[in-house]
Amino acid sequence: MYTENWWAGDRESFVRFTPSIYSIDALEDCDVLIITRENVLNLCRQCPAFNELLLKLNEQNSIAVQRRIASISFTAEKRYRCFVENYPFFINRFPQHIIASYIGITKDTLSRLRRQLDK
Repeated sequence: MYTENWWAGDRESFVRFTPSIYSIDALEDCDVLIITRENVLNLCRQCPAFNELLLKLNEQNSIAVQRRIASISFTAEKRYRCFVENYPFFINRFPQHIIASYIGITKDTLSRLRRQLDK
């Protein structure tokens, strides 16, 4: 899941110049920027502000990936609680089945957890 001010893409494909095995589905209207690695590197050299932006986006992505990997061993309830804590703006924005898939549980389990936690 990605929202405003996040970049979505296959970093391995981008760095290694290989075809991506992933696809991206937009759930909302969005702007798409298609840029080559060569152009990114040129922008980084020519524009310090772009280089700083890229660094911040990569840091945010690394933190999100690290959190997601760490949550694999959590219970379903803890996964959901961590998700709500870290991404409260996603809760009412995305359908339950998308959130459930993202945190690695079924939508039925997510519904049950939400009911229990709303009590």
